[in-house]
Amino acid sequence: MTEKLQKVLANQGLGSRREMERWIEQGRVSVNGTLATLGDRVDETGQIRVDGHLLSRQTEQPVCRVLMYNKPEGEICSRKDPEGRRSVFDRLPRLQGERWISVGRLDFNTTGLLLFTTDGDLANKLMHPSTTIEREYLCRVMGNATEDVLKRLTDGVQLEDGVARFSDIVDGGGEGINHWYYVVIMEGRNREVRRLWESQELQVNRLKRVRYGSVFIPSKVKVGQWIELDEKEIANVYGMAELAMPVTEAPAGGRGRRTR
Repeated sequence: MTEKLQKVLANQGLGSRREMERWIEQGRVSVNGTLATLGDRVDETGQIRVDGHLLSRQTEQPVCRVLMYNKPEGEICSRKDPEGRRSVFDRLPRLQGERWISVGRLDFNTTGLLLFTTDGDLANKLMHPSTTIEREYLCRVMGNATEDVLKRLTDGVQLEDGVARFSDIVDGGGEGINHWYYVVIMEGRNREVRRLWESQELQVNRLKRVRYGSVFIPSKVKVGQWIELDEKEIANVYGMAELAMPVTEAPAGGRGRRTR
């Protein structure tokens, strides 16, 4: 696993990442005997020198921590609530000198996958509106979702804050007035999944996020529980953030489709 050079230097406690970028531009840093440039990445074996002095990588702090949390209903994604409601942060492990940053939010009555990290840059990349990262939800819909309705929802619907669409809809089964669907959206607007269904006069009465990008919530993580991602999984999350593409037009369907 490689990391950006300025991040590794900042983890050594030499200064902020912006300051480390200036050091690199000033020619003060070399990697494996070669003058470093902005954009360089290093692995744990790289020999880094600053002003000719070899750095000891043993003093480097962990790059970051990432948690996956299975949010229950009835929790807010803010740290504090004037109404005294429980926060998703209440169940997370305590940190010394750092804080958990939520990657996006889920509504009060929405359950499922919520990521937390100690790396603010990573969180910003994963949430930035200029990137496309798939969010997959399992939703129980009350009403008659005809083929015409499903087509409109994938073609695009005008909401109060612009056109929105599902990039994919997969039948999840069910009988009677309630039916389950897996849906994929490429952005994280407020209540977007619910509002899309409501635009077709259909009501969502259960909603759970099951995937964020390439990260799925495993069955072993029960509601209200969290697990910490290992190094390989964290590398996958960093890769997902780096590969997130600028928004042009949402795919017409099929990308990342769940097979059954």
